[in-house]
Amino acid sequence: MCNNEELDIIELETEDGGVLQLRVDRYFFYNGDEYVLLTDDCGEGKDKAEISHYVMKVVPLEDEDGEEMEEFVPVEDELMDQLINVVESTFGDE
Repeated sequence: MCNNEELDIIELETEDGGVLQLRVDRYFFYNGDEYVLLTDDCGEGKDKAEISHYVMKVVPLEDEDGEEMEEFVPVEDELMDQLINVVESTFGDE
């Protein structure tokens, strides 16, 4: 579980109904659209080989009160390959 209040943590429901907690690493733009890089380590010190990364499209929304929100939407496999290349080449040393 991620309990560090300094980290921006989101929870996503998995296909089998479980909950996956992911840390928001960074936002970035590609071809005019905004994406987010998510990591499943949540600051718990996993070995680098055990850490999974996810890239999702950021879709801005407004809730019923007019508050701005973000929805993270999965991307197609072909685009995912391009986004992974962007992340590795741009942020690979970090």
